[in-house]
Amino acid sequence: MLKVVSLNLNGIRSAATKGVFDWLSASNADIVCLQELKAQLPDLNEQMKAPDGYGGWFHCAEKKGYSGVGIYSRHKPDRISEGIGDPEFDAEGRYLRADFDSAKLKLSVISLYLPSGSSSPERQEAKFRFMKLFAPILKSLRAEGREIILCGDWNIAHKEIDLKNWKGNLKNSGFLPEERAWLTHIFDEIGWVDVYRSVHPDKEGEAYTWWSNRGQARAKNVGWRIDYQIATPEIAASARGAAVYKDKFFSDHAPLIIDYDSSL
Repeated sequence: MLKVVSLNLNGIRSAATKGVFDWLSASNADIVCLQELKAQLPDLNEQMKAPDGYGGWFHCAEKKGYSGVGIYSRHKPDRISEGIGDPEFDAEGRYLRADFDSAKLKLSVISLYLPSGSSSPERQEAKFRFMKLFAPILKSLRAEGREIILCGDWNIAHKEIDLKNWKGNLKNSGFLPEERAWLTHIFDEIGWVDVYRSVHPDKEGEAYTWWSNRGQARAKNVGWRIDYQIATPEIAASARGAAVYKDKFFSDHAPLIIDYDSSL
């Protein structure tokens, strides 16, 4: 099996104080995709750079304490590439790709962090710009003929089942009609697969991966499913288990764990 984890840390240094590395060492994950590092390379200690049994690769934001993505892997990638080729968003550290070219499987795993539009209309416009840029990239990735898993915080809940208070969020960033239609286009027209939903088509509260820090949202499970593993059809079909880990919390997001019937 190939165990892949996606986790928005909301700050790698903060998550470290909450035990994320103890959990990671016991998780048996093969590949871990991280988002929102909120750190640059000089800020990382040796455990953060390469936890026991893993190598670590990072695409940090130029702005201190902001954004950034990373990948931990037990298998050394054959290639690492950063960014989508756009100066605005590459400066924010939002895309990191690792390619594995084993005899068994040619696999690419991508850690992705879409912009959030909730803080201001200007950031929502930036989110729309990213979406417009990224759809053609998703088409080109599908044309490569590799198995690909895109892990990350997409900052969009796709359907009503994916958040608790959907009626109250119809005009809010993360559940706007344009955002939801964009995800539908990715799945239905470009041909990517929402792996968690392929395994659990009807789960609601158990599927949430993010909770606001306001109003006891986590205690009441008033959550959103905005963290995904989105994959090419063949490897998506090999998924044998998908779960959101909630026994302990390391950030305002929870780890999304999927087991694939594949190996590197």
